[in-house]
Amino acid sequence: MTQAGEGVIYVATGAPHTEAARLSAASLRENSPGLPIAIFTDQADPGDVFDQVLPIENAHARSKVDCLRRTPFDRTLYMDTDTRIVSDLGDMMRLLDKFEFAIAHRRRKPNRSREMVWRHRPPEAFPELNSGVMLYARTPRMMGFFDQWSAAYAEAGFGADQITLRELLWVSDLHFTILPARYNTRSYRLIDRLFSRDTDPVILHLNRYHPTKKSRLNKLLTAAGLSRG
Repeated sequence: MTQAGEGVIYVATGAPHTEAARLSAASLRENSPGLPIAIFTDQADPGDVFDQVLPIENAHARSKVDCLRRTPFDRTLYMDTDTRIVSDLGDMMRLLDKFEFAIAHRRRKPNRSREMVWRHRPPEAFPELNSGVMLYARTPRMMGFFDQWSAAYAEAGFGADQITLRELLWVSDLHFTILPARYNTRSYRLIDRLFSRDTDPVILHLNRYHPTKKSRLNKLLTAAGLSRG
């Protein structure tokens, strides 16, 4: 399943997440039309926006940890399904001229007293990471890292995949970098668009695009009398 060149992959289990991936891929087509798009899914017909449809074996909630190494591309941008591309990705792939791996930063409130650890506790200053946007080259070292991550995720038993990812990156010899926030914008409102002095986002990664989180948000808004209808 080798295909030279650059491309984007999604990993989606279940119809709602596959539909979310289709919407994300449509936004990619609109803003960066030249990139091939593949999807790993357990659904028979995810839509014609995808150039390749690849099967997921032994599907689970974090099947991406098993599928990343199966990319059909030499240079791959992976994105979670709850993303929208709102600007041209430009020369993003050029990062792989210098690095094997690029990953989004993860912003969260510190809560170290309850942080789960698998085997290695990185220093406080080591970045928090978000695996929802990742750029990588198909090198032997990178593919070996994904094998390690898949095994570590299964062994650790955590629901979240970032814990083992961060620990493995800390002890790895991968040459990687952290993506700017605009490539993984986690909060974006009308007021941001009108008044923010920050650089415009490229990739939005928002709860309102997530099938499960969107439903929970609507329930909370309804309970508070703030339903969006």
